[in-house]
Amino acid sequence: MKLLITGASGGIGRVLREGLAGQYDLVRLADVVPLPVPPAANEEWIHFDIGNLAAATAACAGIDCVVHLAGIPVEPRENAWEQLLHANIVGCYNMLEASRLAGVRRFIFASSNHVVGFYRRDRIVGLDALPRPDSLYGASKVFGEALGRLYADKHEISVACLRIGSFRPEPEDTRQLATWISPEDMVQLVKRCVDAPTFHFVVAYGISNNEGGFWTNRGIEWLEYNPVSRGQDAAVRLANAPAEDAIARLFHGGSFCSMNFEGSPARID
Repeated sequence: MKLLITGASGGIGRVLREGLAGQYDLVRLADVVPLPVPPAANEEWIHFDIGNLAAATAACAGIDCVVHLAGIPVEPRENAWEQLLHANIVGCYNMLEASRLAGVRRFIFASSNHVVGFYRRDRIVGLDALPRPDSLYGASKVFGEALGRLYADKHEISVACLRIGSFRPEPEDTRQLATWISPEDMVQLVKRCVDAPTFHFVVAYGISNNEGGFWTNRGIEWLEYNPVSRGQDAAVRLANAPAEDAIARLFHGGSFCSMNFEGSPARID
């Protein structure tokens, strides 16, 4: 098994690199930012911009599975659309098309919980929930999931879309008690998707074993993802954390929902 990890110099990329070390024949690490630590014996480093299809195709040569993390990881405050268009729209298309051209058979896409951010918190949603993005960032991840579905159906690439919650060393606010995913569980989830027997297309929520969560992975027990961390363990430490604003506390997406909000909460069921 030979992997390509895009966005390898980012927070999740660094954790995956360490957690998957020595477990595959090759891990090719790619980013526009240099690696903090030089490549090890079974690693390769490649510098390229996912906005360049030819470079993306070359990066996918000989690869069995792409773990696509590269992109804008949060909602930019300025020039949001231009940044998201290049990295999260064009870049996602390029990586899937490059995978097709290079004969890659499995693609793991770092989606986000923000694709369902405007569901109310009194509603637990599952894997078949319709998209309800809370931001341009969330909408860009909806595009990635839809494109992944297209490539699974039309080009027979196994695609896993991971709706990642709050990836942190530990929860940082009260919302993250429900949305947190620990580094340990993030590594496990990606490894389950890499190693799983043949599948067509799957969505999975990237969350730890949290109490009061907003999302459920019921229906993909075959993936054997069994998170071991618990967001609730940080509850006492966060007891006096600042309260969320009036809009944020209504919806799954939290502050992403209240950012630039001009609507009426009463119209959002």
